[in-house]
Amino acid sequence: MTMREFWASVRKEFLHIFRDRRTILIVMIMPVIQIILFGFAVSTEVNEARVAVCGDMSDPQVARIVDRIDSNRYLEVTGELSAPEEIEGLFRRNGADAAICFGRNFGSRFHDGRAQVRIVGDGSDPNTARMITSYIAGVLQDVQQDADISISGEKVPSMTPVVKFMYNPAMKSSYNFVPGVMGLILMLICSMMTAVSIVREKETGTLELLLVSPVKPLWVILSKLMPYLVLSVFNFTTILLLSHYVMEVPVNGSIALLSLVAVVFVVTSLAIGLLVSEISSSQRTAMLICGMGLTMPTMIFSGIIFPCESMPAVLQWFSDIIPAKWFIIMVKKVMIQGDGFRSIIVEFGILAGMAAVLLAVSIRNFRTRLQ
Repeated sequence: MTMREFWASVRKEFLHIFRDRRTILIVMIMPVIQIILFGFAVSTEVNEARVAVCGDMSDPQVARIVDRIDSNRYLEVTGELSAPEEIEGLFRRNGADAAICFGRNFGSRFHDGRAQVRIVGDGSDPNTARMITSYIAGVLQDVQQDADISISGEKVPSMTPVVKFMYNPAMKSSYNFVPGVMGLILMLICSMMTAVSIVREKETGTLELLLVSPVKPLWVILSKLMPYLVLSVFNFTTILLLSHYVMEVPVNGSIALLSLVAVVFVVTSLAIGLLVSEISSSQRTAMLICGMGLTMPTMIFSGIIFPCESMPAVLQWFSDIIPAKWFIIMVKKVMIQGDGFRSIIVEFGILAGMAAVLLAVSIRNFRTRLQ
């Protein structure tokens, strides 16, 4: 091959690449999108964590520490509690991310080194709880260093902070890992398998035979979705049993309510798979859309790995359209915190609304005649 033929072949390959819009999207656009998403969304920091305060706010020393906490860029004081017993109810209502409780006569005991303070974190999300409590402990350490209390030239502790994690005293990572993996597995199985199954029948021509039969398209759709609904329920049951008996994750809430939440999430995922099958021309395209278009956003924006609160406002709004985010929040509340339906009514309504809209759009767009 001469150099002229070689460069002609190179030019031909470039022309083939630039004619293929999907290749241009993957090679040129996708890296830009990924670096922007990972650069802004992937962060282990928690910004503006909500902290509730329990103590005598008329005590100058308590007020000084609270002001230091509120001025910290990562923390925000959002309310006061009259008793430590109110912390659990506050966490159940999602009214705060952590709480700090000052002991009696904190100001006077602070100067003789006997002051007591307790930091309480929401252990249902252990990674976030560790970061928030460490931020608060850092503020207390700064206050303690500034006090510069000494007896006979020796520095003595000005306070004794005690850290406690509610719902997860041992801070097991499985408490955060299990709900996230449960949502990811159900999403992948339902959406990908449904989409690939329907596209495969398109390619073989058997779907067209079903659509020209006397059976209504609605029943054809339901017949396609039902097996994956049953398989997903089986997978959910298996994951739940393994997480409880092997990983020792407690099931403090109602199993019936947890199952209802899972069924609604499964229906939402099935509707997404049906939509993917309608816009996919081949099984490879369907798998690509489900793999890259669903898996990566679900892992990044649902709170499985990185807290949504640390993302910019625009990305937080985007995370609100990820069904797995609401499913994971409800699983943590019911499974770990032991909450009832009243505490998840907002998240349940959002997820049920997504399921209804996606199903309606999928059924409406399902063509009774293949192009």
